[in-house]
Amino acid sequence: MNRVPKHIIWKISLLVVLLILAALASLNFGIISISPGEVLRTFLGNGTPKQKLVLFDLRMPTVILAVLVGAFMAVSGTILQGITRNELADPGILGINSGAGLAVVLYITFFKTSTGSLSIAHTFILPLCAFLGALLTAGLIVAIAWKGGFQSIRLVLVGVGINAGLSAILVALQLRLDPLDFTKAMVWLSGDLWANQWTYVYALLPWFLILIPYALYKAHTLNVLNLGTQVANGLGIRTNRERLYLLILAVALAGLGVSAGGGIAFLGLIAPHIARRLTGPKHLTLIPAAVLIGAVILLIAETVGRNVLAPVEIPAGIVVSIISTPYFIYLLLKTK
Repeated sequence: MNRVPKHIIWKISLLVVLLILAALASLNFGIISISPGEVLRTFLGNGTPKQKLVLFDLRMPTVILAVLVGAFMAVSGTILQGITRNELADPGILGINSGAGLAVVLYITFFKTSTGSLSIAHTFILPLCAFLGALLTAGLIVAIAWKGGFQSIRLVLVGVGINAGLSAILVALQLRLDPLDFTKAMVWLSGDLWANQWTYVYALLPWFLILIPYALYKAHTLNVLNLGTQVANGLGIRTNRERLYLLILAVALAGLGVSAGGGIAFLGLIAPHIARRLTGPKHLTLIPAAVLIGAVILLIAETVGRNVLAPVEIPAGIVVSIISTPYFIYLLLKTK
């Protein structure tokens, strides 16, 4: 940290403050409004039973899951953009989210259950299913795109095509569900933080504590890969092997995010871009900034979606897409 410029430390500190404020806003606003003072008193053990129920059983798990899912998607996008050297790389655009979503929908269909009624055992199996679906999709994309080596342009183009195909299969599968499960699957695939229970927090938190530090450990490798294949090979980096390891890491992060947050599009695209503008291209600071920005964006989107048309809730993924679409078009026009 001694080598990190002070202005970047200040920016990351401001992002932490912004995350805290977004979390407080998410705890305050809802059908049952709870003031900041009441939130503080409830945390100190002096709240009413109703306030404790709303805060600890309903809103706190949602806030923590929004932070986890936002961080997973943001870091996944950061890694994908690093290994492909492509500004438009994103787990949603490449089809990884669709692969994870397809695996989850197949699991739900096979066990004849809905996303709102999974048992505790299913809760811990669900992230594994999402990861396997994302991993198989990524493997298919790499196998098709591989032509004598890891080529980023072919990877992105193949990913877009695979994404379209998997999305069509998802729609076909949903039509076979009963009306209740169909509705829940549609909302979930739109990017709904449906898993707002402490059980899901316990299922995802260990992966956050393992995979995010490992991504930071790989920050130097990502920096070298950004210099180009020839330079990276000259510096002793086995580029194809490292890109494969990092791709598996990005797939794992995206799969875990999809398992709890559904198909949240564009978050893995815009969070790394905003972070890069704030901290620069070095991944040791870029990854923490992306974690915070992804968490803040998803928290704000979840709060807005839950309150803007209350009592009707808009999935957070739809709010993120509305915010992100203009920025995506800007990037598309700017990219050569």
